[in-house]
Amino acid sequence: MKIWLLILMWLGQVCPAWTQSRLTRNLPDSLVPLRLLIVGGSSLAGYGSSLIILNRYWYKNYPRTHFHFFNDDPEWLQMDKAGHAFTAYTLGKLAANAWQWTGAGTEKSVWIGGMSGFAYQTIVELLDAYSSKWGFSKGDMAADMLGTAMFMTQEFLWKEQRITMKFSAHPVHYGNDPTLEMHTRALFGDAFLERIIKDYNGQTYWMSANIDAFFKGALPQWLNMAVGYGAENMYAGRGNWWEGKDGIFYDYKQIPRIRRFFLAPDIDLTRIPVNGKVMRTILQIFNMIKIPAPALEINGRGKIKLHALYF
Repeated sequence: MKIWLLILMWLGQVCPAWTQSRLTRNLPDSLVPLRLLIVGGSSLAGYGSSLIILNRYWYKNYPRTHFHFFNDDPEWLQMDKAGHAFTAYTLGKLAANAWQWTGAGTEKSVWIGGMSGFAYQTIVELLDAYSSKWGFSKGDMAADMLGTAMFMTQEFLWKEQRITMKFSAHPVHYGNDPTLEMHTRALFGDAFLERIIKDYNGQTYWMSANIDAFFKGALPQWLNMAVGYGAENMYAGRGNWWEGKDGIFYDYKQIPRIRRFFLAPDIDLTRIPVNGKVMRTILQIFNMIKIPAPALEINGRGKIKLHALYF
C-alpha cells in the first residue's frame, strides 16, 4: 500500500483546509468563486503531482505490460488492505471538508470528496494493472470501496464521523539477525520515515469510536475507544521465505507470522473545544493519527499483553 501518497494528498488538502471551518455556512457570493478556484486548483495539483511522482519513481524499475489482474489478497496478512481502506477514507474526508468550505453544501461535498478519493485510488490501481511487478487487484478495490463507504455512509446517516479510521506506527528493529537486518533494509528502506511508511510490522490501523456520540452525556465528548489491527514477523509478502539477489533461498518459515488486535482509549481531536478556525483545522487534519495510549493486545496465538504506552 503506497501510503506515502496519502502524505502528498494530505499536503495538497492543507492549503484550502487551512482557512476552512465546518462552522462556515453563509458565504459572501464574492468569495465563492475564489474558494472554488483554491480548492479545485490545489486538489488538481495534489492529485496530479502525486500521480506523476508515482508514475516516475514507483514504477520506473519495472517494465510495462498489458492490463492484467493480480491476486495479492493472501499477502502481508491483509495489512495492505487495511491501508487501502484507511487511505480512501481519509482522502474522502479531507476532500469533502475542503469542498464544504467553498459553499458547495454538505451533501454535494460528501459526494465530491468521497468519489474523488475513490477515483484517485482507482487510477493508482490502473497503473498497477499495467506494471509487470503488480497487477489490478480486486481486493485492493474492495478495500478502497470499503473506506469510501465508511466515510460517506456516516455523513449521510449521522451528519458526522462517529467512527474514525486512524493510523499509528513505530519503528521495528531487526538488528539481532544480520540476514534479516540486510533483507529488511532492502525491503523497507533505511530512513526513519520510509520505514514507518513501508514496514507493515510496525503499523496499526484503528477504528476509533466516539463514546459520547452513541451515549450522550456519559463521558467527555472527546473520549474515544479504539480497536486496532496490526501484524508482526512478516519478512515477505506471502510467507517468510525469499530468494535474494545473490540467488540464495532464505527460509524463515520457523518464525510465525502473527496477527495482532488492540483495544485502547483514544481522543477525537475534532471534538476538543478550541477557539479559532486555524486551530480547529489543525486538529481536524491530525485526527487521522491515533494518539499513543495504554493498550490491551490479543494476538493470533491467543496471548494477551498489556502495553503501558502503544503507538
